[in-house]
Amino acid sequence: MFRLTSPGRRAARLTGMLGLIRKPWLRRGRPPKGEGRVPEVRTPELPAPELGTPELRATKPPAAKLRPARLRTVKLRKLRTRTRMVLALATLLALVCTLLLDGYLHAEVGNDARVYRSHASRTVPDRLRKGGPVITFDRKGKATEHAIPSRTIALTFDDGPDPRWTPEILDVLRRHKVRGTFFVLGQMVVRHPELVRRMRAAGHEVGVHTFSHVDLSYQDKGRMDRELAQSQLALAGAAGITSSLFRAPYASKVRALDDRTWPVQQHIGSKGYISAFVDTDSEDWQRPPVKEIVQNATPERGKGASVLFHDAGGNRARTVKALGLYIERMQKKGYSFTTVTGALGARGANHPAHTLPIWEGRALIWAAAFTHSVLPVLVGLLGLVGFSVIGRLLLMVVLAWWHRRSRERRRWSRVQEVTDPVTVIVPAYNEKECIANTLKSLSASTHPIEILVVDDGSTDGTADIAEAMGLPNVRVLRQANAGKPAALNRGIAHAGHELIVMMDGDTVFEPTTIRELVRPFADSRVGAVAGNAKVGNRGRLIGAWQHIEYVMGFNLDRRMYDLLRCMPTIPGAIGAFRRRALLEAGGMSADTLAEDTDITIALHRAGWRVVYQEHARAWTEAPGSVGQLWKQRYRWSYGTMQALWKHRRSLIDRGPSGRFGRVGMPLVVLFQILTPLCAPLIDLFTLYGVIFLDPLRSLLAWGALLLVQLLGAAYAFRLDRESYRALAVLPLQQIAYRQLMYLVLLHSFVTAATGALLPWQKLKRTGEVDTPRAPEAVR
Repeated sequence: MFRLTSPGRRAARLTGMLGLIRKPWLRRGRPPKGEGRVPEVRTPELPAPELGTPELRATKPPAAKLRPARLRTVKLRKLRTRTRMVLALATLLALVCTLLLDGYLHAEVGNDARVYRSHASRTVPDRLRKGGPVITFDRKGKATEHAIPSRTIALTFDDGPDPRWTPEILDVLRRHKVRGTFFVLGQMVVRHPELVRRMRAAGHEVGVHTFSHVDLSYQDKGRMDRELAQSQLALAGAAGITSSLFRAPYASKVRALDDRTWPVQQHIGSKGYISAFVDTDSEDWQRPPVKEIVQNATPERGKGASVLFHDAGGNRARTVKALGLYIERMQKKGYSFTTVTGALGARGANHPAHTLPIWEGRALIWAAAFTHSVLPVLVGLLGLVGFSVIGRLLLMVVLAWWHRRSRERRRWSRVQEVTDPVTVIVPAYNEKECIANTLKSLSASTHPIEILVVDDGSTDGTADIAEAMGLPNVRVLRQANAGKPAALNRGIAHAGHELIVMMDGDTVFEPTTIRELVRPFADSRVGAVAGNAKVGNRGRLIGAWQHIEYVMGFNLDRRMYDLLRCMPTIPGAIGAFRRRALLEAGGMSADTLAEDTDITIALHRAGWRVVYQEHARAWTEAPGSVGQLWKQRYRWSYGTMQALWKHRRSLIDRGPSGRFGRVGMPLVVLFQILTPLCAPLIDLFTLYGVIFLDPLRSLLAWGALLLVQLLGAAYAFRLDRESYRALAVLPLQQIAYRQLMYLVLLHSFVTAATGALLPWQKLKRTGEVDTPRAPEAVR
């Protein structure tokens, strides 16, 4: 609504995370006496120009006529703004990529957990199904089976490497001087590459067991190729090798080949892989007793065998115990142990990888290590955010109910009315669309008032419109553009009454608003009163979303803060003050872009009570486009951070200042900055669950959270006597509008962290909020 001049912009800067609030005089030497105090406001009053005179034209020269230095400054500011936006989006993108990579390392899209069952085997050659456990393919696609020689055992292990059990199995093999073949999962290799290196250093053979342990019988050739390529990339990055040995998940024995699994083996064979099955399965995955594992793994009557164990996939303590006993027992029977290719007398299946795949694989492993370390933090934050979101909502609802009951006991409506006249200050900068409706609504007030319109250098004839209306008790003060705080201070200096009401130039009051707003001043301890700001232009979707936000977020939490006596913000659209309290707090400051939050905290620290009066309603024009909404919320969140940093010493103060610092400030930081900043994790993890885990359970969890918010919103609407029909767009608000608010807050946080300069950003107004209306009845 306002723009700041160069000193004002310098005053509104938060330098880095240190958040140093810069005063306008920092670059001009010592501060002028009484700077920022109401009595020292010396903004010159300009004569009222006539309509159509050059004074009403835009004072800002066109860009083409700007001096080169000014042009460079404007271009640099735009570049910095884009840079901050890119940095904010990059942060969000990095978070998304972290979750996608973690999902990629655990399961592909859809998390296909289907396992194929037996089928007819008309297309599989009988010699293969009755032959040895190893199958090779020549260039023409002809398959050849190979058997393990007598009294020879090829020890094989599936599903690893596992950080808990694979090292113990390697230790058992080392003690008995036995080599084996490990069919590894690419996902596990990426997470534990050191174990693959240990396998190779000990002389063990490494084979491919797909990347994600998916049943290839249900996958197309593209998915099969990805499983193989990703696994080879993981092996190259982990140990600098590739492998031509393959074993398909869920297809351990060759006689299980059928018409559905045989095409899979043919496709794998066409890629040059050796398919390794098993003769004997220890069935350790069922966790039978140790003796039974040994018995299951023992081949019949001196035959050779490829034997299956598992070094991952669950608790393998019995496997570790059984393995040592099994090796000793079979060696006593004259058996020798070797790898799969060693049993066949063939060259090893592991080959050196090329340089490019090695570095690609290392990059994947490094990214996986980063993800592995970050994800637990994100999961922890998710738990805290979920607890905070639900806890905040429940806390607001409970305290709002308590607030209502306590307000009914206090009965502001039964308190003797405050009849003292009131000065209404309307700061205005280029408000020609709205100023007439604002002044008309004030002229209908049932409380005695004087109206001060402080024109802050408008170039669209705002002041002339106000004067031309000829309303009684209306004075127009003109000044050169100096920003909203200066305009408010100008009004305070010229106010004729002790009670002062401040409002925006795009807001309209109901006839009884001011009378209700000043009722709490019957208590001499009250220094300021926050009114109930409502969205007047709620006909469109974006207005309806903001309507829900105002009722549920702004007004419901004000009841909570009112009960806790730590109201953080008196809305600029409707707020009442004692003049004496404003003077004690130092007047309206230009140190931040949230002068309303700044003065509210200052009043708390000065020992004044700040209360909420829900019956004093004001109807304001909310931004009508995404761009305008972004500008407004960007300034709000950035200014709030500035104000909190400015008053950070309240955390260690005593008395009223310390009370706000240790009660109000932590609540604001937690509920208005940290929780919203981390809240995207809820939606991101929901998408993560839908894509990589269980879609139904993930959507049900998200729906449960939405239901809780819907119930909280319904209670807030009941308190404000609003129609429930607006809640029909709440689900869409949670999907679209909430994400926009996440980005705005992230952008503001990056701006604050980088110490960037943020000027006041004037919003476009339409003047569509006209005559104030009574709230709709609850339906």
